Amino acid sequence: MGMTRRKPLLSLLTVLMVALGGAAPATAGRPDLATADILTGWRDAKTGTHVAAVRIRLKDGWKTYWRAPGDAGIPPILDWSGSGNLANATITWPIPEVFAQNGMRSIGYRNEVILPIAFEPRRDGRAVKLRGTLDIGVCNEICVPQRLKVSATLPADAAKRDPRIAAAFAARPLSASEAGLRDIRCRIEPSSDGLRLSLEIDMPSVGAPEAAVVEAGIPGVWVGEPKTRRTGGTLLAETQLQHMSGDAFMLDRSALRVTVIGRKNAVDIQGCDAR
Repeated sequence: MGMTRRKPLLSLLTVLMVALGGAAPATAGRPDLATADILTGWRDAKTGTHVAAVRIRLKDGWKTYWRAPGDAGIPPILDWSGSGNLANATITWPIPEVFAQNGMRSIGYRNEVILPIAFEPRRDGRAVKLRGTLDIGVCNEICVPQRLKVSATLPADAAKRDPRIAAAFAARPLSASEAGLRDIRCRIEPSSDGLRLSLEIDMPSVGAPEAAVVEAGIPGVWVGEPKTRRTGGTLLAETQLQHMSGDAFMLDRSALRVTVIGRKNAVDIQGCDAR
């Protein structure tokens, strides 16, 4: 099975060339390209968690990126450190699209995306004062970095569910059990410049073509675009991993996260067994 192998440095240089549009740098923070606001949602009476969402709206023809954006993408960063009465925030990512961009793959959203977030108050029964900064890439023929500020108060007594947030939750990838995953096996082998990862994923198809995204669970580790093919009930995927510093590293199989994105659905798989 063949696979796409690009040095991390080459990939980053290519992304920078895309971001610069092959010429002068694009203007950062153009307000006509992207806006963001907070859908204030509701407080879960049983858990005390406040369910809200960030809504990002994009100019027609522009897109932004998923948590694992691919070689041609820019990873999003959400910072809630300026907030009050906030202990933790957990995003649920809706199923993204797979794009072809300058001969590389990128993964993200177009037009509009609603990101449901579970906000855990530091003190129960009190409002959460949100102050957030979103650093995202917005791309079309060029990529433009955007820094968007959002703020809102999440009332402790909010009870009415927002159907827009509920729909975004429903658009998440299936879990392994929901997708009918029977088994996932992986082989990790040393290569000349890192590690080679081969996966055998036994599960029904989520709709051809199926793209696999691998997240190493280790900061600073670059993962190449996996090449995939299906043999009956098994999806085969192979990719290359390398530390950005060039140093040796070890993979924890339980920390690997594999997302398979198909035409009909997607599935989120955590960890793999040795083969």
